[in-house]
Parts: sequence; structure tokens; C-alpha cells
Amino acid sequence: MEGLRACFGVLERTAYLNAGTDGPLPQAAVHAAAHELEAQARNGRTRAHFERRGELALALRERYARALGAEPADVALTTCTSEGIAVVIDGLGLGAGDEILTSEEEHPGLLGALAAARELRGVAVRMAPLREIAEAVGERTRLIACCHIGWMSGLRAPAQLAQLAVPVLLDGAQGVGAVPVDVRALGCAAYAGAGQKWLCGPDGTGMLYVSPVLRERLAVHRRGYGNLAEPGLGIDSPLHEDARRFDTLALSAEALASAVAAADVLERVGWQRVHERARALAATLAERLAAIGREPAPRSDTTLVSFPSRDPQAERERLAAAGVVLRDIPGTPWLRASVGAWNDERDLDRLIDALRTHPDRSPE
Repeated sequence: MEGLRACFGVLERTAYLNAGTDGPLPQAAVHAAAHELEAQARNGRTRAHFERRGELALALRERYARALGAEPADVALTTCTSEGIAVVIDGLGLGAGDEILTSEEEHPGLLGALAAARELRGVAVRMAPLREIAEAVGERTRLIACCHIGWMSGLRAPAQLAQLAVPVLLDGAQGVGAVPVDVRALGCAAYAGAGQKWLCGPDGTGMLYVSPVLRERLAVHRRGYGNLAEPGLGIDSPLHEDARRFDTLALSAEALASAVAAADVLERVGWQRVHERARALAATLAERLAAIGREPAPRSDTTLVSFPSRDPQAERERLAAAGVVLRDIPGTPWLRASVGAWNDERDLDRLIDALRTHPDRSPE
């Protein structure tokens, strides 16, 4: 994968193991964004500019759909995972007497939408361990909203979720681009993902898959030029019939072009190779961490490896000074390494060597 690695300038200087927060940005994405901005400066932003935005939106929707195993008509463009999650939870219109079941390993991006449903609509929110969530469905459960891949540990949601009658909303921030995703095989009604993490696009990009069945149930409270089928009809304009009705209301041409270029870098390698390489490297890292006394947290065959630290924030800063970038997980004794197909054994060596050179001697 040396050719893929060469696409990311940050890897020339840094063992970058932080795609679970923000993926490395390939140089092709930088050039694509610059090209669009230069064209706007040169030509102004006229009708041709807005037509170009439409072309880029279609191109990005197609690439996101391929990464999700979905049809483009079922994929909306968003600004982030959290926006897609909020669209679904708000659109269901649940209220007092209804329950949303979630897990104990959720990101604030999902928890925020659940808090809003509870505080503004009176919806009950109940938590269960991620591995047991499929068995925790109750009579009042109207939605299961949980991570596809746990952001703290890398655990995978149970496959039994696909067999449930209750609709499932998956937070795919650590899924799409990192591991194989087939939304139909997962059996989920909705899947929200990030464009800036494992797809290496710019900040402010994301996606939302909505199944045709769920699409008919979701109210669309936020309407504007971007998601109306015939804006010229003014207040009488209908929404798009497909998932475009859930699109965020504006994405810049430079963000769209950058995201398309980043996805193309990965598609040229092939999603199967990208997924296999990243998971294999992560498994190797987990073994090497255990060998030096940093036994990772329980995890699935994913790209995240969390391991113990006596002072995660301080150790993260020491590692960054040594040229190794990862993150600490707030409220836990863990550091988290996010391993991508663009990484190689040199990055793992650099992390292990830094851990040995600067041992974790913080007081317990």
C-alpha cells in the first residue's frame, strides 16, 4: 500500500493514528478544493457555479452510496454523522410513552439527539450494554439507536439487530470507510456516517442512508432550496421524493469536490483491500500492545484499538511530541489508536517505541 501512503503528506512526518477523529487529508483533495475556489475567484459565482455544485453533489452521493452498499436515491448528503442522526430521531416524531433504546457506549453526537428527544418531546431513553442491546427491546421501544462500531472500544453492534422488527438507526461514524458496510445486510432503517473520518474528506461532510420504508415515516422539519423538488413554486414546492429531501441545505463546491477526490483515492485501491489492510494492521497493533503490558480494551475485528494509560491526556501529549498522533477517550483510562490502510508497520513501530521510551509512569 505504499502508493496509497504516498497520497497523504502528513505521513511523511507523523505516525498518524487518529482517523477516528479526522482522517488524513490526501493531497488530491486539497488540489480539488483549490481548483474550485480558484474557478470561483476567476469566474464569479453565477448559474454555472451552482450547476457545478449540483454535479459534484451527485458525484459524492454516488461514492457514498457505494461505500454503504446502498442506492444513491437512498443516500442524503449531510455535514456530519450527528446531523443525520438528528434528522432521523427528530423526524420520527416520538413522544411521551415512546422509548428509544440505546447502548452504554455512545458518542455525544448520538446522545445529544437523544437528550433533545427526552427533554423536548418526553421520549424515554433507556441504555443497555452494546453486546446485549438486541435482547433488551421492550414493549415501548420504538427505535434502537446505537453505534455500528463503538467509538471508545471498537466493539461491533450485534448482528441480531438485523432480525428485529423495531427500526434500527446506526451511528456509522467508525464504520463506513473503516469496515465493510452493507446497509441492507445490516438490516438497519437508517445509517448515519462521516465524510471526514475514514473516507478522508474535509470537515463538514457526511451522509445519511434512509430505507424507503422509513423515508415515508420521517417528517422533514427543515426545508429550503436545497431539498425542495421545485423551489420555483415557493411555499407550495414539494420535497424531493428520494433521500435528497433529507439533504443538508448547503454544501460548498470546494467541500464537495474535496470529498469526491478523497473517496476516489480510496476507491482506486478498492474498498475490500482498504478494509482488509486496516483491520489487519489494527489486529497486529493490539497484539504488540499486549506484548508490552498495554492489553487493549475488548474489541471486535475493527480499526480501533484502545489501550490503558494512567494519565491519557498527558501521555497523548507526550506521544504527539514524539510524532505519534492518537487521542484519549474522555472519562476513561484509555488512549485510542485509529489504524487505516494508509498506515504501515513503521507507524506501529513508532508508537510502540514511543511507549517504551516514555513509559507510563504517572501516579495511579
